[in-house]
Amino acid sequence: MQGANMLLDEPVRLTSVLTPVKPKVFPSLTKIVGTLGPNSHSVEVIQECLTAGMAVARFDFSWMDATYHQETLNNLRKAAQNVNKLCPVMLDTLGPEIQVHNSTGGPIELKAGNHVTITPDISKAPSSEILPIKFGDLAKAVKKGDTLFIGQYLFTGSETTSSWLEVVETSGENVECLVTNTATLAGPMFTLHVSKAHVSLPTLSDYDKEVISTWGLHNSVDIISLSHTRSAEDVRELRSFLQSHDLQDTQIYAKVENTEGLDHFDEILQEADGVIISRGDLGIDLPPEDVFISQKTAIKKCNLAGKPVIITRVVDSMIDNLRPTRAEATDVANAVLDGTDGILLGAETHRGPYPVDAAESVYNQLVHFKKLVKHVGDPMPHEESVASSAVRTAMKVKAAAIVVFTFSGRAARLVAKYKPPMPVLAVVFPREGSDPTKWRSYGTTQARQCFAARGVYPLMASTEEAETGGLTREEYGIKLAQNYGRSVGMLKPFDRLIIFQKIGDSSVVKIIECDSS
Repeated sequence: MQGANMLLDEPVRLTSVLTPVKPKVFPSLTKIVGTLGPNSHSVEVIQECLTAGMAVARFDFSWMDATYHQETLNNLRKAAQNVNKLCPVMLDTLGPEIQVHNSTGGPIELKAGNHVTITPDISKAPSSEILPIKFGDLAKAVKKGDTLFIGQYLFTGSETTSSWLEVVETSGENVECLVTNTATLAGPMFTLHVSKAHVSLPTLSDYDKEVISTWGLHNSVDIISLSHTRSAEDVRELRSFLQSHDLQDTQIYAKVENTEGLDHFDEILQEADGVIISRGDLGIDLPPEDVFISQKTAIKKCNLAGKPVIITRVVDSMIDNLRPTRAEATDVANAVLDGTDGILLGAETHRGPYPVDAAESVYNQLVHFKKLVKHVGDPMPHEESVASSAVRTAMKVKAAAIVVFTFSGRAARLVAKYKPPMPVLAVVFPREGSDPTKWRSYGTTQARQCFAARGVYPLMASTEEAETGGLTREEYGIKLAQNYGRSVGMLKPFDRLIIFQKIGDSSVVKIIECDSS
C-alpha cells in the first residue's frame, strides 16, 4: 500500500511516461544549439537543422578559419530566409587552449606503458615519443603525478582517439609523461588538457580578440561563448572589449569547463548573460560521478537567477549512430527536468529533440515555479511579481501561450524565468522615437538573443505596419502573435492567451481568446 501511495503522490504520472511521445508541430520549449561544421555547412543541411528545431547556430573558432565560417554563416542566412526564421549566431572562442599541431597529418600511436615527452620546441615533428605544443610554461604548471589528457575526444566523442597521460617528471621546459591507455591520435590538431591545474594563458586570447574585432564585428554576432571562463574578471574583460568595438549589444555566455570556473561560479553567474556547462572538459577535471552534481547545482543557480543555462555533451553516440542510447536519452531528459534552457550539440549529428519532448511531457513546472517564488521572497519586486503572476494565471486558465510586448527582450526572459509550461511569444517593438534603420539592426539582435531562453520565441514587430493597417500597437502585436501561432500549429481558435505588457510605469496582464478565423 505504501508503494502504491508513493506512486500516486509522484509528480510524474505513470500514464504520462507510458504514453508514446509524438513530435510536436511547433518546436520544443527546450532549445537546441547546433554547431555548424563540415557535415552541416550547406544551405540544404542547415535548412533541415532549422526545420528540425535548431534555435541557435554555434560557430566554433577553435578550428577552421574565418573565411570558412563566413561561408557557413552566409549559408545560414540563406537557409533562415528560406524557412522564414530568425536564428542567433553564437561565436565560441578558443580561450586558453593548449594544442598540438600535427604537421605531418599522419596518425600517432600512443601505447599504454610507453613514455612521451611534451615540449614547447615546435621545431620537433610530432611522434609517439614527442609532442610539441605552443606553450612554454607547462612544466611550471604541473608536478609529478598530475594528469594530462590529449587527443580529440572532446571533438569526436570517441575514447580511442584520446589518451590519459601521467606526469612522471619535468626537465627544464619539457614534461615527461607515462601513457596510461592506448590510443591513436589522428588529424591535424589535438587538444591538451591539464587537469586541476592553473594554466597561465589568458582566457581571452589575442586570437579571440582578432576574431571578435573582425568576423564578430562584421557579422554583429548575437552571443559570444567565452570558453574556459575561470573568474568574473574574465567576463568583465570581454564585456569591456566588446564595448570598445561597438558590440555592446552582444551577450556573453560564460562557458564553465574546469574546477576554477566552478569555484568562482556565483561571481561568474552574476556578470554573465548566460552560462554553458561544458561537461566534456568538466569530465576531465572531475570524476564522472561528480559531474552530474555540478551540473544540477549550476542549473539550479541559473534558474534562480533567471539566466539561460545550456549543457553540452549529451548524445555523443549520435556522431556515428542514428539514434541516441537509452542512457543518453535519459541524460537529456534529466537535464530538461532539472530546468536547463538548452542542449548544445557539438560533434553530434542533429537528429531531432525527441528525448526533450518526452521530458517536457512530465516536467513538474509547479515545483519549479514555487521554488523560484520562494527564492525571490517577500516583498517581491514589482517586475518579478507581475511576471510570476502572468505565468500563474496562464497555468490556472490553461493558456496556450503567453504574449509579451517588449523592446529589449528582458520582459520575455523574466517571464521565461518562471518556466511556464507553454511558449512565450516575445513581440519585439521599436522604442518610440528610435531611428527605424538603426532599430532594425538593434531590434533584430534583441529578438534573436531571446531564442536562447527556454520557451521564448521572438517576433519582430513593425510600427509602420501597425499604422498602415489602422491598428493600435496592442491590436497589431496580438494579431502578429496569433498569425504566427496558427502557422506553426501552436494556437487554434478560442485558445486562451495571456497578454503581458508595460504601459507607462505599470505592467498589465490580461486574458484573451484567439480569433475563430
